[in-house]
Amino acid sequence: QLIIKVASIQSARMQIYFIDNEEYFSEKAMFHDINGEFLENNEERMIFYCKGVIETVKKLGWSPEIIHCQGWFSSLIPLYIKLIYNEDPLFKNTRLVYNVFDNDFSGELNADLINKLLFEKKLTPKDLSLLKNPSFVNLSKFAIKYSDAVIQGSEKINDDISKYIKKSKLPFMKHNEENNYEDSYNIFFNKVVEKKDNVLSEKK
Repeated sequence: QLIIKVASIQSARMQIYFIDNEEYFSEKAMFHDINGEFLENNEERMIFYCKGVIETVKKLGWSPEIIHCQGWFSSLIPLYIKLIYNEDPLFKNTRLVYNVFDNDFSGELNADLINKLLFEKKLTPKDLSLLKNPSFVNLSKFAIKYSDAVIQGSEKINDDISKYIKKSKLPFMKHNEENNYEDSYNIFFNKVVEKKDNVLSEKK
């Protein structure tokens, strides 16, 4: 069951939407249990979160211009938008931006991740080949593969991921520690939107 909770930041006149589920998010820990062990069902929690966010957006009737994915736990959202919800008019012009951080984790997620994703009839094993070994690096590469742009969210990121970003030739924004990062983000987002608009115009 997907539970939607709403809060607000009055000073910014902004509403914040949270998604919840008693089974997947009952613990206070984010990714590890009280003993520091990686939660065994993190792959299911990730699937629920990514699809839950999209379904919440649909329920609210939003048509997002940009979806900004923050880190590996959101790494399935670009795939969902590009291959599962690609015929939904709400996401017709949506751009996917993926933020890469240095929040690496040791080991891998449950290897059954691919089989669980294949419950989506529109997906094929080929679409998910990067997830045969669902490590932090491969999840990041997977998200980048289906994104329209990439942002480096930490001062240092994994070298393998950095090389993959360069190879992708996607619009890229380096790590920005300046106080005016908000302006930098806005400029970058505008470039991503303009680039996508130009591509759509060429296709027409």
